[in-house]
Amino acid sequence: MTYDIIIIGGGPAGMTAALYALRNEKSVLILEKEGFGGQIATSPRLENFPTIQSISGSEWSDRLFEQITELGAEFELEEVESIEKVDNVFHVKTNYGEHESLTVIVANGVKPRKTGLENEDYYVGKGVSYCAVCDGPFYKGKEIYLIGDANTALQYALLLSGYCPKVHMLTLFDKLFGDPILINRVLQTENIDIRHNLLLKSLNGEDQLESIEMEDTISHEIHKFETNNVFIAIGQVPQNDFLSGLLELDHGFIVTDDAMATSVPGLFAAGDTRKKDSKQVITACNDGAIAALSAAKYINTL
Repeated sequence: MTYDIIIIGGGPAGMTAALYALRNEKSVLILEKEGFGGQIATSPRLENFPTIQSISGSEWSDRLFEQITELGAEFELEEVESIEKVDNVFHVKTNYGEHESLTVIVANGVKPRKTGLENEDYYVGKGVSYCAVCDGPFYKGKEIYLIGDANTALQYALLLSGYCPKVHMLTLFDKLFGDPILINRVLQTENIDIRHNLLLKSLNGEDQLESIEMEDTISHEIHKFETNNVFIAIGQVPQNDFLSGLLELDHGFIVTDDAMATSVPGLFAAGDTRKKDSKQVITACNDGAIAALSAAKYINTL
């Protein structure tokens, strides 16, 4: 079967694209390698989406997923390995097979940025975590160490402060970055302790994490913290290696125009995977809607 649109990624951008494509009577296949909802599904609260005062990220994602499946969206849990365009038909190869479509929308989001320490991967699941929503409850009642200074780190700090006696927030710079409302909440939370100008230098321990060492970026003094946990929230990186050589990328992010069109006709991108300044749920949904409408318009010209 040749679909009208294949959407790569099942986060806010991908599912919104599916919604608009289906309402334009286009057949849709969503390919998602992990789980639907994207990063927002792990957020404890979504409070900046119009008409919704507060909702958990997982509930919001579930509602959108239910909406698109009722409209007829098809989906497969497969990882895309390559895309090839032959005679105006896209051949999307995955780890399970191949699918064909007239257009493709890449909405695969980003993944957590790692510190780059040599033994970082060894400690993942052994004290190092990138998701406070997923792993925070394992450390209930214990002091927590959190590295990061922007929105994700701020949200994690607030979440962890609800069931941990102390959250040690360690930042690289001398201030916090993010939404003012989140910054104010963190600053007003008594059991969140913030220490600035610290760079992670080492993760230590035998079978499990036992301590971390941080370097003061001003004095260069080394500080050692005895802990069996550290949550790392220092940004995200794109996952677009499979597109290298196919379309224009800028530091791994997909370059598009205002219609979400890439340098390849019929291939569009939406959400955090593309090069842009603002990365919020609502902007991802905006991208997804525009990409779907652009894809539908492209199909109608074939």
